[in-house]
Amino acid sequence: MIDNISKFLIEQYSTDFAAWLLGESISLTTINPTELNVEPIRADSVMLLQSTDVILHTEFQTASDETMPFRMADYYLRLKRKFPEQTIQQVVIYLKRTNSDLVRQTSYQTPVMTHQFRVIRLWEEPVEVFLSSPGLSPYAVLSRTTEKESVLAQVVQELEQITDPREQSNLIAATSILAGLELEQQTIRRLIRSPVMRESTMYQFILREGRAEGRAEGRTDGERALVLKLLTRKLGNLPSDITTKVSDLNLEELETLAEVIFDFTSVEDLESWLG
Repeated sequence: MIDNISKFLIEQYSTDFAAWLLGESISLTTINPTELNVEPIRADSVMLLQSTDVILHTEFQTASDETMPFRMADYYLRLKRKFPEQTIQQVVIYLKRTNSDLVRQTSYQTPVMTHQFRVIRLWEEPVEVFLSSPGLSPYAVLSRTTEKESVLAQVVQELEQITDPREQSNLIAATSILAGLELEQQTIRRLIRSPVMRESTMYQFILREGRAEGRAEGRTDGERALVLKLLTRKLGNLPSDITTKVSDLNLEELETLAEVIFDFTSVEDLESWLG
């Protein structure tokens, strides 16, 4: 789900991300990973955007991954084959603090080649970077700050000034879910009281992406996994009996539940819905 949120944000606010990652506010258009000549590795986690001269390849990660250096080298070669005239910028962005040395790897090396890529660890980035533009603001809580509740309150206050209700709901929904990587759900619910998140295009985007991924592993199993992820992000860890009840729902019931998750404010609301 975090992959899908980041994918939505970078596609919708490409100039904000370009200013941050490339140093210039240029418009970027999306490249579908399946356009590459070879079957992509983990295409669901890959975000590719391009301008006339530059291709930006980003990967947002919540955990360290020992295969990352190889994946970045592999994608660089595929992209260079497809777009030989363009400069390729690759950035791995780690969202959740860890002491693993894997998040400090910036190259893939063999006896005959070395490939370099950039790494950003959000918990080391100044919070001001993410307070300067709406597309980056959902990541502010994950940046270098000890006052995470205050930062979340500031972000929500600024987002509530956005006059376009659809844009506002999209960014508040993204902020709510990303904040779950650092803060307790009770704290998030206290600071974010928007009732319109489930109507956001971002939320619908997550549902579509999750269902598309689910089709590859079985429609009902995929929908069940998606719903349980969304419930955990919204309400925190669920009691085992509630998890069992959700898991026993049929496909139609799971799809209905997915549409109303952001109406819930507590586990009791979910229990009442389940009956």
